[in-house]
Amino acid sequence: MASPANLNLQLLAAAGDPSDVTTIALAGVIAGAALRPAEYSAPIAGLGVEEFAWLLESEFPYLEWDAHLALRAQQKSAPRPSNSLDEFSDLLALLWDHRAEDDTRSLWLACAVSTACMSANHLWQDMGLPSRHMLGEVLQSHFPVLHGLNSGDMKWKKFFYKQLCDRAEVHACRAPSCTVCNDRPTCFGPEDGLPLAAFAPAAMAMHA
Repeated sequence: MASPANLNLQLLAAAGDPSDVTTIALAGVIAGAALRPAEYSAPIAGLGVEEFAWLLESEFPYLEWDAHLALRAQQKSAPRPSNSLDEFSDLLALLWDHRAEDDTRSLWLACAVSTACMSANHLWQDMGLPSRHMLGEVLQSHFPVLHGLNSGDMKWKKFFYKQLCDRAEVHACRAPSCTVCNDRPTCFGPEDGLPLAAFAPAAMAMHA
C-alpha cells in the first residue's frame, strides 16, 4: 500500500472534483488509515464494504482498479468499531442527527469525521487537511447547525465531546461555565500547526 501522502495524492488525482472540500476530506481520512489505532485501520470506519466501494466510485471515479480493490480489501479486513469501548458510535450519531441533507455524502463524511476523531492530533490534521479553516468549511456544508453551535470556536474534538456529555447529561467539567474555567486555553486555544508530516507533500500540492 502507498504511503499516506502518496495515496492522498493518488486519490485526489482520481477525483471527479479534486477541489471539492468534501472530496479532499474523504481522501485525507482514507489515506490516513495506517496512522490510526489498529481498531480504526479501516479507510473509513462504520461503512460496509459495498457502501465504501460506492464512495470510491463516486468520489474518485478515475482511481486505478488495482488501488480500488486494495482499498476495498482493507475496508473488509479491518476490525469493526466496538460500540462498548469508545465513543465512535456516539460521535457518528451526533453528526448524523445534525445533518443538513439525507444524502450519502453526509453519511460518508459523518463516518470519516468520527473515524478521524479516534486519533490524537487536531481533527483537521487527522483528516489530512491542509488547515483548520477547511475543516470548518466541510462541517458547515454538511452539519451547519452543529457548526453554528460552536460559536466560541472551541477546538472541534473538545466541542464534539462536550456535546456528547451534554446529551448524556454528564457534567464532566467542575467549572460552572467555560468563561470561568481555568482550563479554558486547553479547549479554546488555537489549533495551530502544520499538516501531519505524513501528509505534507499532499498538502503542499493542494496549495501549489
